[in-house]
Amino acid sequence: MNTADTDPGSGYGGFPAVRPRRLRGTPAMRRMVAEHRVHPADLILPAFVREGISEPVPVAAMPGVVQHTRDTLRKAAVEAVAAGVSGIMLFGVPEEKDAIGSQGTDPDGILQRALRDVRAEVGDELVIMSDLCLDEYTDHGHCGVLDAQGRVDNDATLLRYAEMARVQADAGAHVLGASGMMDGQIGHARAALDEAGHQDVSLFAYTAKYTSAFYGPFREAVGSSLKGDRKTYQQDPPNAREALRELALDLAEGADMVMVKPGLPYLDILREIAERADVPVGVYQISGEYAMLEAAAEKGWVERERAILETLTSFKRAGASMILTYWATEAAALLQHDSR
Repeated sequence: MNTADTDPGSGYGGFPAVRPRRLRGTPAMRRMVAEHRVHPADLILPAFVREGISEPVPVAAMPGVVQHTRDTLRKAAVEAVAAGVSGIMLFGVPEEKDAIGSQGTDPDGILQRALRDVRAEVGDELVIMSDLCLDEYTDHGHCGVLDAQGRVDNDATLLRYAEMARVQADAGAHVLGASGMMDGQIGHARAALDEAGHQDVSLFAYTAKYTSAFYGPFREAVGSSLKGDRKTYQQDPPNAREALRELALDLAEGADMVMVKPGLPYLDILREIAERADVPVGVYQISGEYAMLEAAAEKGWVERERAILETLTSFKRAGASMILTYWATEAAALLQHDSR
């Protein structure tokens, strides 16, 4: 019997009749049949603005990333718009900290001033996002206020988040990134925003924010004062079903968008959430992921630009519609010239 009659993968003389390589032969062919594409509009640029500096301060653990002055932050926002990036997520680095993170709710705090600056500079051309969390502002470095035993007090923290949400919205944020992983934070922030007349301000829930070893460089970037760890409120890395429970809660409380953080170590979680959520799904390619690739590229161990685009594509393939990455502006330019 001729094997070509029974084996769809075989041709005459035993050669394959089905040749997937036909669709890989040229850059134009690969572009045409690509199943997933990253677009500049998918990208969000995280950026740090530091109080009391006159020049940008490089973040040693994150080559190419700086703590901005208010002026250089405005320039970075303009560059992001020109590159086609859709959003910017702002983090404040204050000069003074205290136990309750007072600078985070001060209308004249560094993050609120930066929000007003960027909104005045680019208006609605960029989706301006702000970090709704206290860790940058507390002298103990935790994401909330502490009780008498030194534990993060969930419900007392929600009251601080509500106040923080109001001042960030007043300052011009389009979207608040609720990153503290307090139970009930989305519902509490939504109620506070609506009561203050900010019904149009969106909430981006850090739905599955895992306690990770990859946050180290970020803590340098925000001048973290963390004592201890965040294991009692950030999600435990072995748990996957728990992320789906968090998703259900965030959606029920009114989240407009949801996020998985970190990115590469949690692609399975990203896929699970993307398949279930009926709102846009984001992923945060965090500081440790960025630092590892930059370090490997500096050593010549990986091709830097190809590796950047490959990691971003992995997020799209797993289901992300938005990607927070410190390469956002650079990657947007690379995507314009991606030859595959």
